[in-house]
Amino acid sequence: MENINKLLMKKAIEATKFSYVPYSEFTVGAALLGKNGIIYTGCNIENASYTPTNCAERTAIFKAVSEGITEFSKIAVVGGPKRNLLEQCPPCGVCRQVIAEFADKDFELILGDSEENFVVYNFFEEVLPLSFTKKDLKK
Repeated sequence: MENINKLLMKKAIEATKFSYVPYSEFTVGAALLGKNGIIYTGCNIENASYTPTNCAERTAIFKAVSEGITEFSKIAVVGGPKRNLLEQCPPCGVCRQVIAEFADKDFELILGDSEENFVVYNFFEEVLPLSFTKKDLKK
């Protein structure tokens, strides 16, 4: 399983090259593993009015969903200022909510700054334990 995590980190790092960040200069890349085995990548895309800005995680998820894929195993996220990756660049609150929409209880979040330096988290147990998901709408 570690090899797929390294590959996801590599793909996330590669995705930062496509970040459109003329305002913050803070690049973020994500690599999402679908349960179909396909990796979907995303980068952050800024806008002068900020509100329409889209994060890398949501770019990857929306790309996959737009192709009919809604089940995922894990996501690797990297980011930092001026293409200098931080040791960990966790998803923002909006991205955490979007991830929760499509993740199952075993979904993993991988954060790090290289293919050799990363940490794997269980998304619901360690990152978003008090999540609001579709199960709450059924109560």
